[in-house]
Amino acid sequence: MTAGRRSRARRRLAVLGVLGVVIVVLFSVTLMVGRTFYPPSDVIGVILGHDVPGASFTVGRLRLPRAVLAVLAGTCFGLGGVTFQTMLRNPLASPDIIGISSGASAAAVFAIVILGLGGAQVSLFAILAGIAVALAIYALAYRGGVLGTRLVLIGIGIAATLDAATSYILEKAPQWELQEAMRWLAGSLNGASWEQTLPVLVASCVLVPVLLLLSRSLSILQLGDDTASALGVRTELTRVLLIVAAVGLIAFATSATGPIAFVAFLAGPIAVRLVGPHGSPLIPAAMIGIILVLGADLLGQFAFGTRFPVGVITGALGAPYLVYLIARTNRTGGSL
Repeated sequence: MTAGRRSRARRRLAVLGVLGVVIVVLFSVTLMVGRTFYPPSDVIGVILGHDVPGASFTVGRLRLPRAVLAVLAGTCFGLGGVTFQTMLRNPLASPDIIGISSGASAAAVFAIVILGLGGAQVSLFAILAGIAVALAIYALAYRGGVLGTRLVLIGIGIAATLDAATSYILEKAPQWELQEAMRWLAGSLNGASWEQTLPVLVASCVLVPVLLLLSRSLSILQLGDDTASALGVRTELTRVLLIVAAVGLIAFATSATGPIAFVAFLAGPIAVRLVGPHGSPLIPAAMIGIILVLGADLLGQFAFGTRFPVGVITGALGAPYLVYLIARTNRTGGSL
C-alpha cells in the first residue's frame, strides 16, 4: 500500500511538472510571437518594467494582458468545470453543458442588443445571470438532496431555452450590434486589456482558495451524501459553497472572454486521465484549462490562413468528445 501511494505521488508530481513546463512555454510563445517577433530578452525586459522600444507597447499593452487573461480564464473554467463534474459524479455536469454559460451569454446579448450597453455593464449582466441561472437549476433539481442526473437534465433543458432566447434576440439585432454580440458569443481574447483582466484576477484570488480548501470535502462527496455525512462533511453547506465558488469563477471568466466553449467540459476528464483517479483533480484541471486556452489561442491566431477566436478552436476540440461520451454512455447502458 505504501509503495502504491509513493508511485501515485511520483506520477502526480511528474505530470504536474510537465504541465507546468508546457504552460511556461505556451505563455512565453504567446508573448514573443506575432506580426513582430521579440526575443526573450526583450520580453523579460518589458515584464521587469524596462522601456524596450516597440516591445513595451506590443508586449506590455497587447500581448501580456491577453496571455494573463488566458491563464486566468483557463484556471477559472478548469476549476469550475471539474468542481461540478466531481461533486455530481457526472462528466456531463459542466457549466457549459448545464446552462450556466448559456445564462451568462443570453444576458450579455440582451445587454448589448436590447439595452445598448457595453464594456463593464455587459460583464456585470453576464456575472449576475450566470449566478442566477446556477441557483435556479440547483433549486429545481433539489428534492431532499441533489441528484447529478436530475441536475444535468434540468440544466440541459434550461440551456436549450436560453439558447433559443439568444437566437431570437440575435435575429432582431441591428447589424453593428449583431457583430458585437457574435464576437462576444464566440469566446475571444481579442482586445484583452488590463481593465478586463483585473476583475477576473480579484475573483480568482478570492474564490480559488475556497475551492482548494474544500478539495478534501469535494473528494468525499463522491462517495455519496450518507457516507460523506458519516465522515463529518456538512454536505448541503459544502455543496452550496462549492457551487457558489465554481459559478463565480465561471461567471467572471465568461464576462471577460465570452463563453470559451468546452474548456470547463474537457479540463477535468483530461486531468483525471493524466494523474489518475486518486487525489484532488482541482490543480491538474486548472493547469489543463490554461493549456487549452493558451494553445487554442495560438492555433486560432497562427495555424490557419485566417484568425479564429479561441472559442472556435476549443469548440472544434470539445464537440467530438461530447458526442463520444454520449455514444459510449448509451452503448454501455450507463447513466449520464
